[in-house]
Amino acid sequence: MKWNEPEISFRPVVQQDYGLLRSWMELPHWREWWGEPDTELGLICEMVEGRDSTRPYLFLIDGVETGYIQYWFVKDHQNAEWIAKHPWLADLPANSVGIDLSIGEEGKLSKGLGSAVLKAFTKMLAAKGYKTMIIDPDVNNRRAIRAYEKAGFNFVPSLEALASDVHIMQLELNEKST
Repeated sequence: MKWNEPEISFRPVVQQDYGLLRSWMELPHWREWWGEPDTELGLICEMVEGRDSTRPYLFLIDGVETGYIQYWFVKDHQNAEWIAKHPWLADLPANSVGIDLSIGEEGKLSKGLGSAVLKAFTKMLAAKGYKTMIIDPDVNNRRAIRAYEKAGFNFVPSLEALASDVHIMQLELNEKST
């Protein structure tokens, strides 16, 4: 680790984190890209309690809880219900995982944390055996798109016609990059 690089770590979300997550979800920069806090927190509760296969984490910068990140299994979303709403899911490799993230406090935006966290998270996922990762920011979320590009994700032009509201990006790892 370089002297000026922050230490990035991840820990699974637990019930005691719900208050912190709700406080972040109520902030304007979260509300702009995520759903209603009650709905979003309800979804995370489903994950924590094992009723949804998505894996939720907090990310910590130098030991301080700084944001939320999750990964989800594409194969679990390749069904008629999900594909009707998000047709691009049908064209993704079933063994890939999707990633979503948000920085907790607005004052930490535009400081390179999103890219750094995403790089560290994809390294952790690669160690678990995942080689194809997808991220799907809103087409209007230019800050997120730039951060994901810096983390190595590339736009998937073949899915553009199927995904009018999101910018599908993919990271394909090979043996040399892990």
